Amino acid sequence: MQLYPLRFKPMFVPKPWGGRRIASLGRDLPASGEPIGESWELVDLPGRSSVISSGPLAGRTLHDVLEADPRALLGDVRPTSEGGFPLLVKYLDAQENLSVQVHPDAAHADADQGIRSKTEALYILHAEPGAVVYRGITPGVSPQQFREDLQAGRVVEDLIQTPVKQGQCLYLPGGTCHAYGAGILGVEIQTPGDTTYRLYDWGRTDRELHIDEAMACIDFGARDFARAERRTHVAGVFTTMSKLCSCDAFTIEKVRMVEAYGQEIPYDRPAVWVVLEGSGVITGSPAGVDVEFGSGDVLLLPACLHDAALRIHRNTVWLDIQFPRTGTDILLA
Repeated sequence: MQLYPLRFKPMFVPKPWGGRRIASLGRDLPASGEPIGESWELVDLPGRSSVISSGPLAGRTLHDVLEADPRALLGDVRPTSEGGFPLLVKYLDAQENLSVQVHPDAAHADADQGIRSKTEALYILHAEPGAVVYRGITPGVSPQQFREDLQAGRVVEDLIQTPVKQGQCLYLPGGTCHAYGAGILGVEIQTPGDTTYRLYDWGRTDRELHIDEAMACIDFGARDFARAERRTHVAGVFTTMSKLCSCDAFTIEKVRMVEAYGQEIPYDRPAVWVVLEGSGVITGSPAGVDVEFGSGDVLLLPACLHDAALRIHRNTVWLDIQFPRTGTDILLA
């Protein structure tokens, strides 16, 4: 199968806490006017796989491509235990507070029951003044006190509030009790899981809570978010790269490249680009397809782009999401 950088049709997910701001990212939201909380840009879960939107493979799913030629797509990156692409990327619009929730970590996942672990990171595209992310439980709060406060409706007092602003990237490993506050538009990068246990829903009464399951998963110990979020910065004449997040599941870097610059991008592993600003074109794919991209686009670059090249039309900024490896990474220089 001859591959090229892939773009997919978004999957819109209505949520009671959502809004309509994802339209500002170049997405045509449903005309019904219902609040859209998420736009799934890249996903490969059982029964739900992204559909390619352009080029010779338009109409095929990501899972079709993975099954047909896993080496060309993944290189030496392993698929999930279910044979899927090992990353999920979505846009998220929190017009209101999300539920206080937790995702299982690997120790609490149960493949036989369809319970998947989930590690994620949130990159802030926009934050209203005063917006916060609730992340982690205040040191010293015991499970018993937390449960009592939950029953009394004061559980938010036990959560650590992190003020957020545009350009921040927050790491949320499985087991972290958290909630995104109102006024946030962001990109969520995560391992492919959709198991969420809700503990508190801000007075909304039409959604199920999973208190016992959540309590079994919550990590009440101190969380070292700073280690994963430690930033590094490399600057050149035409390009700068800032590492935003690095964990066992993925790395996230912000790349800035100036207008009219170009270079080879000899990937031997897949990468996902979330384009924040600017525009450009990728040429030299095995399929011979040139792929133009611009602000708001999410692209999957297959591992087989050994002879591909990048040309920037306008000053461009994007998130470069890759899979960790040992040894020397191939990076844009």
